[in-house]
Amino acid sequence: MDIKDNKPAHRGLRKGLYVIPTAFTAANIAMGFLAVLYSIRGFQIAVTDAAAAASYFNYAAIAIGLAILFDTLDGRVARMTRTTTEIGVQFDSLADVLTFGIAPIALIYSWAFGASFNEKSSEHALAVFLLFMYLMCGAFRLARFNIQATRPRVIKEGTPKLDKKNFVGLPMPPAAGLLASTVHFAPMPLSSYGEGFARFYSYLLMILIAALGLLMVSTLRYTSFKTAGSGRRNLYIVLLIAAIGMLIWLYSQYVLLILSGLYVAHGVLFYIFSIFRRRPIPTEETEIAAD
Repeated sequence: MDIKDNKPAHRGLRKGLYVIPTAFTAANIAMGFLAVLYSIRGFQIAVTDAAAAASYFNYAAIAIGLAILFDTLDGRVARMTRTTTEIGVQFDSLADVLTFGIAPIALIYSWAFGASFNEKSSEHALAVFLLFMYLMCGAFRLARFNIQATRPRVIKEGTPKLDKKNFVGLPMPPAAGLLASTVHFAPMPLSSYGEGFARFYSYLLMILIAALGLLMVSTLRYTSFKTAGSGRRNLYIVLLIAAIGMLIWLYSQYVLLILSGLYVAHGVLFYIFSIFRRRPIPTEETEIAAD
């Protein structure tokens, strides 16, 4: 009997499964690459042809949205097929820095700050600084996540342990999703609204970027949805996904902005509720003891 016949029939198929998560990660990188190119092209014609620039900005925002979908699928596929590898984790992190760090920065700068502020003004310098800090916070958040994933211990006093149900700090994809959905909601460059409105909206956007950066490096818990669809309620999850998918198809500008905003806000709301829940209720005995 030939030696090759002794190999299991499914061994080649098993090796081929490792390519599937990597393909989704590669698609994630491709979307980030296209988002950067569309942002640059839109910035070039933002002043001369605002309508055409809006199309490019919208394409860039959609590319970031598709990248979030691919980023979600590569992790789920890797867990379902049990093909999670260390190089896959690092490859996914590098992809996230490009797609959810550099790409949204390029989009927001091209869509808002680049044409709204003079390059020599203090407002322009502040906007560039906040975009840089957003990128740094996202990179730091990814580094912390990788350490917690490989060594799930308390890194410092007060830092929660990693679990499957929650993320520690706002992940980069939802933060980038909120910025992309904002552009998708109103893709016309801010400079087309007039100097006054452009500066006002740019100030609001700077506040949002600073808040997202702080949330990424915070220790607030955000739902991961990694265990969603793994129980007996799979049918309801499928129906909910189908309903949300149809709403996105029909009213993407509104639904995506609402969903991304709710996800970013729910970590803060849960933290506020937990503070009130932990607050002890004074009783007569504690009041007497205090006296």
